[in-house]
Order: sequence, then C-alpha cells, then structure tokens
Amino acid sequence: MPGEPAAPRRSLSARLLWLTVVAVLLTEVLVLLPSLARERRAWLMSRITEAHLAALSVAAAPHGMVDMATRNELLRLSGTEAIALKEPGRSVLVLEPPAGIRPAGRVNLATETVLTGIRRAVDALFETGNRMEVVSAPSPLQKQTIVQVVVRARNLAEYLRRYARNIAWLSILIAAVTGSLVYLAMLRLLVRPMRRITRSIAAFRADPERTAPIDPAKVTGVDDDEMAVAGRELAAMQRELRAALWRNARLAALGTAVAKISHDLRGILASALLVADRLQSAEDRSVRQAGEMLVRAVEQASDLVRRTLDFAREGPPPLSLTQVPLARLIAEVADGLAPIAPGFSVPGFSVRAQVPAELCITADPSQMARVFGNLFRNAAEAGARRVEVSIAAAGQGAGQGAGQGAGQTTILVADDGPGLPEAAQANLFRPFAGSQRRGGTGLGLAIARDLMRAHGGDIELADTGPAGTRFRLLLPAGS
Repeated sequence: MPGEPAAPRRSLSARLLWLTVVAVLLTEVLVLLPSLARERRAWLMSRITEAHLAALSVAAAPHGMVDMATRNELLRLSGTEAIALKEPGRSVLVLEPPAGIRPAGRVNLATETVLTGIRRAVDALFETGNRMEVVSAPSPLQKQTIVQVVVRARNLAEYLRRYARNIAWLSILIAAVTGSLVYLAMLRLLVRPMRRITRSIAAFRADPERTAPIDPAKVTGVDDDEMAVAGRELAAMQRELRAALWRNARLAALGTAVAKISHDLRGILASALLVADRLQSAEDRSVRQAGEMLVRAVEQASDLVRRTLDFAREGPPPLSLTQVPLARLIAEVADGLAPIAPGFSVPGFSVRAQVPAELCITADPSQMARVFGNLFRNAAEAGARRVEVSIAAAGQGAGQGAGQGAGQTTILVADDGPGLPEAAQANLFRPFAGSQRRGGTGLGLAIARDLMRAHGGDIELADTGPAGTRFRLLLPAGS
C-alpha cells in the first residue's frame, strides 16, 4: 500500500547497515592479507633470532659440543628442527636435524618480495601436512651471519590460524560497531526524515484538500541539510497545491452556476435584442440612437456570456487543424472586429501584418482568430493606435530562438499602447484577475493561453513599457 513502511529486511536503514558491514569486512580482508604476510615473516625471523642464540650457546660450550639432551632442548626452545650458521668465508653446521628429516622446500627471506610473502602466508594458512622447510635469513644479531633453520610448516600454520581468528573476531566487532553507528546516524539524519516526507506525500495524495502540509521543523533536527530543504519545499508545494485546488473547486462551482445562469440569460438577451431592433426602426432619432446603444450593449453582454461559457467548459477546446495563410487570417480578424470592438472605431487605429503572403501555419482558423481577436481588442481598449504582427527573426524566439524552424513558429504581436501596469503583469493570464479595465473579466488572455496550449504551443508576454506591449505566440512548426 502507498505510504506503508518497507519490511525491516528491505528498508533503507537495513540495507545501509548490511552495506556498511560488508564494506568493513571487505576492507578487513584486504588488510588481513599483508598483515598475514607480516606476521609470517615476524614468526620466521623470531625463529632465526632464537636459533642464532642457540647456536651461540653451543659455540660457548667446551669444544663446541653438547650432549643430545642439551641439543634437543636448544632446538625445542628455538622452535626449529635444525640450525646452521654461515659466516663470511666459512660455513658452520651447529645442530644437525634428526635422522629421517627431509626438508620439502626452501625460503630465503632476504630475497622474498611482498607479493611472494602474501602468497606463501595464504598457503601456510591452509597447510594440513607435516612437511619441513629450510628458512634462511641474515641474523638480526649479526648482519653478516646467515642463519638457516629447519621448521615445521604445521607450527607456522597453527600460529597464523590463531592470528587470523583473532583478526576475524576483531573485524566482526569493528564491522558491527561501525555498521550500528552508521545505521543510527542514517536513521536519524536520513531514514526518519524520509519516512516523514513519504507519509506526508501519501496522506496528501489521498486527501489533498483536508490534509495539512508537513511541518518543516519536524522533518529533521538539522536546519540546513538536504532533508530540511526537501521538507520546506514540500510544505511550500503542498500549500500552493491546496490553494490551487480550493481555487479550482470554487471556479468549477462558479462555472457550473454561470453555465446555468447563462442559459437563461441568453433568452433574456434575445428578447432585449428584438426590442432594440424595433427601437432602431423608430422615426424618432433619439429613440433610434438609444436602440443602437442598446444593441451594442446586448451584443457585448452576449459576447461576455459566450466567453465565460467557453472558459468554464471542461477539457481543451476541439480543434480542426488545417493550413491557414497567416496574413489573410489577420486581415479577416481585423475586419471582423471593426463593427463590434469599441477601440476599432478610434480614427487611425490599424492592424498591419508584416508577414509573407505565402506563409501558412497549421492551426484551427476559428480558434486562432479568437486568439488574435483578444489581443487586438485588448490593445485597442488600452489606447493603442497600431498593432503589428510579424514573425520573430532568428534569435528572438523563446527557447528555440528561431522565427520558423527549430521545431516551432514564433509570432510577435506588438502594439504602441502605454504598456501594462505591474499589477496586470502579475496576473496577466489568470481568469477574473488579469483585467485592469473597469468592467473587464480578465478572461481574454486566459482563453487565448488555453487555445494556444491546445495547439501544442503557448503565449507569453515578451516585453512591455511606455513604447508599447509585445506578445510572443509559439506554435509547433508543421503541427
């Protein structure tokens, strides 16, 4: 189920614990190999030193001879089976091995490399026989004296096994302690904060409108780590999303109410329009003027109802894509708006299409006419005298940076009006909030954005100021 914690064996903290234990044990194994070689060499050098001392004891005896009991005791104390000394210019056999002893190998510690020592230490660790080896090395007591001893490989193997067991237990203890410390640290700093964030996400997903946003102060005890930042960002996202859901719910309820009201309002407006038509045919001039004013008012009200219903409709508007000559479309929109848009009656107002006559866009003609109509109407109502439509030159497009190409077509709609105030820019594409005109609804640009996005493009404010306002329309090329 979403939001439920993982099983203990599959949880992140358990995996971190086992990962730490395995990492420590692998490290100890890598350390153990050279350590075994060092201990083997130390054990053999200890035999060399004790053998030299035993040989010096024999040399100090009368005539350099000892009885059998003394010989055996010296060999036992030195841990060897035979001892021989080689001094510069002469070789002295001090203590001969017992009869029947046949050394199976020879080791020269003076020429042994590190890798060879590691290999021989591992071999000695798994030694199971009772073979003999001749080991020679310079004596630590006299560097010019070479000491040769015969040792049993089994004795060395037993020593190395005891050492390896001690290291193994120590490694397990270190791995357990290190793993526990890492586990506790990760549990506090990472796992628990992540669980809190995950539970909050799951609860918010189940009921976003009623679930309170996560408290960032309770995510982790550290204020400036990544988990604290994630908690703050999650809380901010949840608050914004809840506000958006509440706002959308109110808008949906408003849209339903407006749709019901508009159905009846259309009938009322139709009756008013019939009365206005009769007034226009009256003989009295003042009555005819009043009828004309009433017709314009009814038409504006009808247009407001239509735009409100279009915006309240769920889902993207249906499109009928075709190749549309852009210059002709702009001219038709300008001509169609002249009789009904108040600003178009201003002397000197004009719309110019600075685009090639053969340039076509792939779009729904009626929906794109609504987009351009909203932009032209807004410019006229804001006091502009001229609107110019052009294709963006290379480097002026958003993102792709090309007028036509790079996967999109960029259309610029610029006017010479006074520019948009900062309050309007902040809510430019928000319905019922973007209009700064008295009596305006702010639906024009919101509908235009929905239509552009339905085409797979977008609309954005390129720049605005005292010299005018410019919008950028993006359309997929060949969509």
